[in-house]
Amino acid sequence: MTDLEPGPDGLLRCPWGESADDYRVYHDTEWGKPVHGDDALFERVCLEAFQSGLSWITILRRREGFRAAFAGFRIDRVAAFTEADQARLLADPGIIRNRAKIAAAVANARAAQALAGGLDALVWQYAGDPERPAPRTLADVPAVTPESTALAKELKKHGFRFVGPTTAYALMQACGLVNDHLADCHAR
Repeated sequence: MTDLEPGPDGLLRCPWGESADDYRVYHDTEWGKPVHGDDALFERVCLEAFQSGLSWITILRRREGFRAAFAGFRIDRVAAFTEADQARLLADPGIIRNRAKIAAAVANARAAQALAGGLDALVWQYAGDPERPAPRTLADVPAVTPESTALAKELKKHGFRFVGPTTAYALMQACGLVNDHLADCHAR
């Protein structure tokens, strides 16, 4: 048994990927594909943190606004943000205007900047087992794993904020550290 049904294009995809056009594009072209590079991973860490308590589609639809507001998520630029920059972000309707999450993004940039080996090396050491069986249904997809718990702990140790085990697992899924596309999904 599987949760998959063909979409309007005849392709089988994870059910959430059929719930909106934005999700379909994200599911088919990005989610679960390996992401490398410190700035690229920093963007995903920030977006996952901003998503906390909200739906992912809210973040997807504001992604370009986030990129503009956060200097393309270039770590060195965001790490240099001042209190005035944070005040500017609190007034920006193109992003989620949450003081704690904005402060966390700046703090996370500074933490990423201080990593001796870089964010990419730190994150990718927690990649899941590529031989792990594919989930057959959404019920088979965990919200937290030992690896995501360890990644969250390591990130926090280095000063990152808004990176609990669930957020860390969502990051791992989004960035291809694990492959949680369902077994018969065309994107797997």
